[in-house]
Amino acid sequence: MKDSPFIYGVTVSSHSFTDREQESRKLRDNLINGINTMIICPRRWGKSSLVEKVIQDINRKEKIVKTVIIDLFSAGSEEEFLELYAREIIKASSGKWQEWMNSGKEFFKRLVPKLSVGTEPSSDFSISFDWKELKQHSDEILQLPETIARKKKIRMIVCLDEFQNLASFPGYETFEKKMRAIWQRQKSVTYCLYGSRRHMMSEIFNSPAKPFYRFGDIMHLQKIDEEKWVKFICDGFKSTGKKIDESLARQIPLTMKNHSWYVQQLAHYTWNTTQKTAGQPELETALRELLSANSPLYQKEIENMATGQLNLLKAILSGETQFTSAPVMQDYRLGTPNNVSKNKTSLVNNDIIQDVNGSFEFVDPAFELWFRNRYFGRG
Repeated sequence: MKDSPFIYGVTVSSHSFTDREQESRKLRDNLINGINTMIICPRRWGKSSLVEKVIQDINRKEKIVKTVIIDLFSAGSEEEFLELYAREIIKASSGKWQEWMNSGKEFFKRLVPKLSVGTEPSSDFSISFDWKELKQHSDEILQLPETIARKKKIRMIVCLDEFQNLASFPGYETFEKKMRAIWQRQKSVTYCLYGSRRHMMSEIFNSPAKPFYRFGDIMHLQKIDEEKWVKFICDGFKSTGKKIDESLARQIPLTMKNHSWYVQQLAHYTWNTTQKTAGQPELETALRELLSANSPLYQKEIENMATGQLNLLKAILSGETQFTSAPVMQDYRLGTPNNVSKNKTSLVNNDIIQDVNGSFEFVDPAFELWFRNRYFGRG
């Protein structure tokens, strides 16, 4: 049996990557030309896939450019971030582990790193520092890519995924100022910063009061066009010896409001339940399977919500817009206007709802379908 042509749950940077030609070209041009770039969009819209695709393209064509993608999801403190950052920057600077081991003497002046390498250097290379020294000389780590680039006469592109996670560190405000002060003066390093918490990312880069304000170009990813999805889905079925007509294929992005993750997921489930030709029964089975697969996540989501937030979501699904009017507050038990305002802000900050031209809608289209079915008994 052939592999599914539709991929979700991991970054998609090869045959399952669709569209984004304009964004790919812009991001590549920015990074090659030394323009720091921040990518902001809702979760699961394809930020990481876009970055990986562009970085792969740069690696193929630009021989004097070294690139690195660092996922900050697991970095729980400033110390962990600095050690992770140093390790990945050193690894990206050369393909030879012997050079990694020599980097302590070559690239550090005040810090004394402890380096080790195991039987599998690519995965067993580690670096650590004395925390007191690291705290005192963290600027040497933040300056590391520039130091390496100058000594090796190369350029570096540093991509930091889940960048907003740094904001949870104790004393982040001071560290944030230091990062900006050092990074903005670097001439041989370009940064791409992105993350899954849109509200937090917007606050970091769009607020004039924040150090990273105007750090570079901000890219707001848009949804992939419906027509692109239809062609992509039809071609995916055809490439594996199956068939889906355009009208049915169109229902997939329409149902999932062109949301990249869920279009891929629903297309996969539809493809997986199809023997030869997809029909309405296969699509409906696939949709039930998708909602069932995501149900534990959605259940956890609503368990963490206050009653007023749940009631506000019910009002939004019912088409209400005047949330502070007396009848709406009474019918949906929204409490006072102040309660409405607080709950609305909380839901927006947690990327549950978003303001679209003055009205609110769910960010996650599959969660909306699940929520509607759970509380209103219809899909």
